[in-house]
Amino acid sequence: MKIGIIREGKIPADKRVPFTPEQCKFIKNALGINVVVQSSEVRCFPDSMYAEVGIEVIKSVEDCDVLFGVKEVPLDELIEGKAYFFFSHTIKKQAHNKKLMKALLAKRISMIDYECLTYTNGDRIIGFGRYAGIVGTYNALLAYGLRNELYHLKPAYQCINRVEMEQELKKVKLPPIKIVITGGGRVANGSLEILNTLGLKSVSPEEVLVNYYDEPVFCQLHGDHYYHRKDNGRFDMKEMVEHPERYFSVFAPYTKVADVYISCHFWDPKGDVFFTREDMVASDFKMKVIADITCDINGSVPSTIRSSTIDQPLYGFEPISGKEVDAFDSKGVTVMAVDNLPCELPRDASNDFGQALIEKVLPYLNKEDKDQIIHRATICKDGKLTDKFSYLNDYAS
Repeated sequence: MKIGIIREGKIPADKRVPFTPEQCKFIKNALGINVVVQSSEVRCFPDSMYAEVGIEVIKSVEDCDVLFGVKEVPLDELIEGKAYFFFSHTIKKQAHNKKLMKALLAKRISMIDYECLTYTNGDRIIGFGRYAGIVGTYNALLAYGLRNELYHLKPAYQCINRVEMEQELKKVKLPPIKIVITGGGRVANGSLEILNTLGLKSVSPEEVLVNYYDEPVFCQLHGDHYYHRKDNGRFDMKEMVEHPERYFSVFAPYTKVADVYISCHFWDPKGDVFFTREDMVASDFKMKVIADITCDINGSVPSTIRSSTIDQPLYGFEPISGKEVDAFDSKGVTVMAVDNLPCELPRDASNDFGQALIEKVLPYLNKEDKDQIIHRATICKDGKLTDKFSYLNDYAS
């Protein structure tokens, strides 16, 4: 078997990689799998770093059996009959990738989507969510410091790595504010890593609503804290994910106590929004910084009217008019809604992602896949959609 690491061709360029140079060296020497790297000028790891550890850098990957990338591959760069691993962003029938879905079928490509790699219980195996939480929370702290003129942090994307970014956190001096996080997955865990690095006190969802603190605190809300069943039945996370229309939001009380809100939750458009513009114009609405890591445009968080960018991560939202204003306008809320946060620390995020791939996915490339991990993540093969993804027929036709 020969693995190829493809050059990222999507614009704007993504600096992340599926495997770091050292990981490629391990794959080659320890696992005995031949691996090559397609030359690229945009990667966070330059070609020279791969060459230095004995990995061949080549122009074409046409003779490889399996190709690994990160983002969608441009249509004219897809190689017929190959097996690809990347984030295709097609499984929700995303309109902008309809042509990609058609091309994957026309070129008889085996498309294995990282997003669909799951354990038998349905939990995702890999993703960049942890670093979305890490960087998104750092950006929330950056925004709070700028809005209140308390301190200035170096943007994460200007830091060499996470070590330098965490050195910046030593500048953070917070008053006795309350920070609320929603969600309990990888993204939320990444967020907690940063708040724990600061040494902030964790309090319960019940305590944060009623207690006063003379120090900054944070609170993590899980699904049963912000959603209740419409029929007053027992909360069930699996059911909430599969049938969000059966639940309604009970998040509003937290908008009255939180100074900073960090959204790390899963949200489905069929589900109830967390709060509304009407909630935001209420006299007791307290949130002044909202870091929407989930970043569903016009979704669960009404202030997220667009995504922001790595170099311009903040904008303001004025709830009365529903319009964008200056990021620090006194009448508005400061919003952070970057939708590609892990790209701010590409080396660290890539290392984390590649290690999970090596441990939990690569072993099934050259041995029997009894749990059908790769099979379940295969959207199409030999010019046809697999049974699991047959619902995409109308989208792909």
